[in-house]
Amino acid sequence: MTVEHNLVGWFEIPVTDMARAKGFYEHVFEVELQEHPMGPNLMAWFPTWEGKIGATGTLIKGEGYVPSAEGTLVYFTAPDIEAALARAEEKGGRILAPRFSIGEYGFVGLLLDTEGNRIALHSRV
Repeated sequence: MTVEHNLVGWFEIPVTDMARAKGFYEHVFEVELQEHPMGPNLMAWFPTWEGKIGATGTLIKGEGYVPSAEGTLVYFTAPDIEAALARAEEKGGRILAPRFSIGEYGFVGLLLDTEGNRIALHSRV
């Protein structure tokens, strides 16, 4: 079997306060998220750029979606990890680990968002 695509196609980050979470992620990554009601759930989609690498996803508020600092860890590409961590703190996030090397694969920083989710920032430089 030949796989010709990246295996991760979508992710969902649970939130309890959509306005707060949306403001946090827009500030940290300097992008605009678009809100979309989906049945009983409310989503705020991260932007996507056709033809670019990486998966996209959404913030999601709804029954059964519970923020957590344990479990799956989503890595966001952040060319300037220190600046993104600083913006996260400005909006109420908490740094769990400042930028650190992962050898030939670049650098990572870890933070807790305003909803209590642990996320990672990754950069090649």
